Amino acid sequence: MTLYQWIVAGILVVTSLLLIMSVLLHKGKGGGLSDMFGGGVSGGLSGSSVVERNLDRISIVLSIIWISCIVALSLMYKHSI
Repeated sequence: MTLYQWIVAGILVVTSLLLIMSVLLHKGKGGGLSDMFGGGVSGGLSGSSVVERNLDRISIVLSIIWISCIVALSLMYKHSI
């Protein structure tokens, strides 16, 4: 692996972990695993909508970076860069 591949792979690992954390921080919409563990009980007491919107934006940006890293790595491996 070249230096560029190591850098992109490192970014991929970091964004993967951050994306997992950002998805797990989202408020449960009901009917899922969050209700099973008590998420439905505190439905009205959770965070504001501003926080949820910012978390949505962070998740979208992280997913775009994640997909870009996967495409870049596949192109690097294909062309042996």
